[in-house]
Amino acid sequence: MYGYNGKILRVNLKEKSFKVEDLNLDMAKKYIGGRGLGTKILTDEVDANVEPLSSENKFIVVAGPLTGTPTPTGGRYMVVTKSPLSGTVASSNSGGYWGAELKAAGYDVIIVEEKAESPVYINIDDDSIEIKDADFLWGKTVSETTKALEQIYPEKTKVLTIGPGGENLSKMAAVMNDIDRAAGRSGVGAVMGSKNLKAITVKGTGKVKIHDEAKLKEVFPKAVKKIRENGVTGEGLPTFGTAVLVNIINENGAFPTDNFQKAFFDKAEDISGETLADKYLVKKTACYRCPIACGRHCKVGDLEAGGPEYETIWAFGADCGVSDLEAVIKANYWCNEMGIDTISVGATIAAAMELYQKGYIKDEEVDGTPLEFGNSEAVIEWTKKIGRADGLGAKMAEGSHRLAKSYGAEDLSMSVKKLELPAYDPRAIQGQGLQYATSNRGGCHVRGYLISPEILGLPEKLDKFSLEGKAQWAKIFQDLTASIDSLGLCLFTSFALGPEDYADLYNAVCGTDHTAETILEAGDRIWNIEKLFNLEAGIDKKQDKLPKRLLEEPIPDGPSKGWTHKLDELLPEYYEVRGWDKEGVPTKDKLKQLDI
Repeated sequence: MYGYNGKILRVNLKEKSFKVEDLNLDMAKKYIGGRGLGTKILTDEVDANVEPLSSENKFIVVAGPLTGTPTPTGGRYMVVTKSPLSGTVASSNSGGYWGAELKAAGYDVIIVEEKAESPVYINIDDDSIEIKDADFLWGKTVSETTKALEQIYPEKTKVLTIGPGGENLSKMAAVMNDIDRAAGRSGVGAVMGSKNLKAITVKGTGKVKIHDEAKLKEVFPKAVKKIRENGVTGEGLPTFGTAVLVNIINENGAFPTDNFQKAFFDKAEDISGETLADKYLVKKTACYRCPIACGRHCKVGDLEAGGPEYETIWAFGADCGVSDLEAVIKANYWCNEMGIDTISVGATIAAAMELYQKGYIKDEEVDGTPLEFGNSEAVIEWTKKIGRADGLGAKMAEGSHRLAKSYGAEDLSMSVKKLELPAYDPRAIQGQGLQYATSNRGGCHVRGYLISPEILGLPEKLDKFSLEGKAQWAKIFQDLTASIDSLGLCLFTSFALGPEDYADLYNAVCGTDHTAETILEAGDRIWNIEKLFNLEAGIDKKQDKLPKRLLEEPIPDGPSKGWTHKLDELLPEYYEVRGWDKEGVPTKDKLKQLDI
């Protein structure tokens, strides 16, 4: 048994019991691990129409076969469940060190069922499993919880936890590990909170078995060499972090500003990766076995903490009209402490600012902190209020779609399938817009990062305004991403590596015989079972759309002035490329081809 430990830890919180089951290795390899295996377990065990915050939903944590191995960036794990924010399948990915520790403890999967009567945490120490009282942790922030548990388990124990946002069932709640690493999107932290599960601590002494050590010693340095010689992974990300994108995206006229009312921010330089590095960077940080080290650790006054990343800087910066980088760093800090998603929270505050601008939200609702574009103090204070579900913050904690709909202004939510869009205006990047509309978890950039070819020119430069070939490119990036997520590696490696490299690493560790083609085919299979879950949950063609503004309102100024998104022209071709019918439903022949 190589790569996989062959064990599932199944925990029933209602009974305070657990059991260790054998992992079906044939199924695991068919869906690789991580996102693919987790989704397969979810579709087998959970009704797609389950209420996400009910005890019938399951909280599934899955490592990949390369998690905890020496492969570059091999430390990722995935949280899979049904999303309370979007109602779709949710699979949220995180790095740091927790995932590798889970593999060292001897498990591939944790399945959490039912709901505890009172707050608990799970402690895993190799074969020793405990379900412990967590009343003393309830209400604590992420760093307070982590430090409290590290005092109880001082040696090498890694902590995964929720903050007040998850306890309050915010639909934007994240699952946090290593204090500032986040499985951030889709509200997975609320599912953990709904089960009264505050944390999972883990410590392991084992080592993942490698099928062919000699082969791994051959393919590993080749992969690392490619990563270090690539301009993005070898220079841009290590030097400036993901915030290196601020000026690049803005200069392309694709940097959403004031809740996507504009796509160019004239103060972008003030919140750029270059400014962050010059004024606030204390040190670079890296996740387990990562040669890229894109993580940032910054200081503002007495506050010193991890982050912020590009998406966060955009969400609290340009999207809220804010050019004060210190305020952005503080808002990022409070998101991590509260355990809430920086993208969705920033984008929801931006939506609230437009609701305030247009008179939907009244002065008497804002508790002395006006929701005005450009108000630095507002992004900090409203982040805290969302985390604590305080006043209007409780309504905002439901996400931008439900917030805007409550005022009868649903179109002011810049979201797809109720998940807030990230930091790239699709009117200026047509392929990325198609990817947003068809993403199985909603408005997400990391289900198929078309920014790579359309902006960065990797693996080749595409015309960002052209529609030609974009449906095929979207499918390729979505399929490859599904496989990378399932292997347990970081998506950033795809700037430098191709499917053949991932096949080489997987084969060396697990003794499989994958090729570039079968790696993409496995990703296609994973994409299709996610789609089937969503269809069963009622998420159909009508949800494969973009916000009305992006289809009808041309970008008003900047390098992409005059553009709208051409989704109606791209979507039919995409369904055809996928092998689906005109309603976006996988055909019987397609499912047979993928052995689903």
